[in-house]
Amino acid sequence: MSSHAAAVQAATGPMVETGDDGPAPVRIVVSYGFWIFLLSDIIMFSALFATYAVLSGQTAGGPAGRDLFEVRNVGIETLCLLFSSYTCGLGTVFSERRRLGYFYVFFGLTFVLGAAFLGLEFAEFAGLVARGAGPSHSAFLSAFFALVGLHGAHVTVGLIWLVFMTAQVAAKGPRDFVLRRLGCFALFWHALDIIWVALMSLVYLMGTRS
Repeated sequence: MSSHAAAVQAATGPMVETGDDGPAPVRIVVSYGFWIFLLSDIIMFSALFATYAVLSGQTAGGPAGRDLFEVRNVGIETLCLLFSSYTCGLGTVFSERRRLGYFYVFFGLTFVLGAAFLGLEFAEFAGLVARGAGPSHSAFLSAFFALVGLHGAHVTVGLIWLVFMTAQVAAKGPRDFVLRRLGCFALFWHALDIIWVALMSLVYLMGTRS
């Protein structure tokens, strides 16, 4: 210890030892930052959930949820999205194990299931508009289309991201930075499932019983 350090220690007391492991790994930093993004997205959805809860009874004399929603179709949508989360998880695991054949299979299934979900949702929206229950008909329908449509927009972005990540794995292989991006995508996709379960419960299940 130098004389200057000894003088400082004598004046201020015992010195606190600092770790010599260096900064956190890049993967942890990236995951932490992406969690912050997801939390901000969840806050936005929470605001729309609250808006829908307030406006769900404002039908302006028009149809309510029990008159419009078909639980059977919603159940199929839910199964598609939940199974897509499962296949996404398997694909991520196989990418980390460098078994790219399985990765392509499971990410392909994830895309198909996500696209099927979007197709069913688009058909529902088109059917509602054809019946005169568009977003401009009442405050209830405006809140419904805003909430469910925003989730659908997120799924669309997720599918585009999935295609991009699959192409990146094919071009660059399972390098560390590619796996970090795949991890962020998996977090995003699983978060969409969680939001959908809450959305299905509040909008569809409660709406058909009110």
